[in-house]
Amino acid sequence: MLSTFSTATWIGLVGTPLLIASGQVLFKLASAATGEFSVRNVLVLLLNPVLLAALLLYGLGTIIWIYVLKAVPLTIAYSFMGLTFCFVPLLAQLFLGEALTVRYAIGAAFIIAGMLAING
Repeated sequence: MLSTFSTATWIGLVGTPLLIASGQVLFKLASAATGEFSVRNVLVLLLNPVLLAALLLYGLGTIIWIYVLKAVPLTIAYSFMGLTFCFVPLLAQLFLGEALTVRYAIGAAFIIAGMLAING
C-alpha cells in the first residue's frame, strides 16, 4: 500500500514530523527568553518572533497533515508521527548542541523498525 502513495503524500508523511520537530526546537529557543510566569511575561512571550515562527511551523504541519490524512488511512499515517521522536534529537544536536547518545540511536532504530512492522 505504501508504494501507491504519491510523491506529495510521501513529502507530507515525512515533512509533517519534521515541521513539528523544528517547532519543538524553536519552542526550546523561545523558552530562553521567558522569565517568571506572569501576565506581563506571557504577553512578551506571545510577541516573541521565535515563538511565532514555531507556531507557524506547527500550523503549516497541521494543514499538510490534513491533506495527508485525505490520502492515507489514519492507522498508517499516524505511525509516521513517530519520526518526530527521531527528528527532535537530531535537530537539537544541530541547533542547540545537545548530545546524541547510543540510547538515542537504539531508540530511533526501534521507532523505525516499528514503522516498518506497521507499514510493511
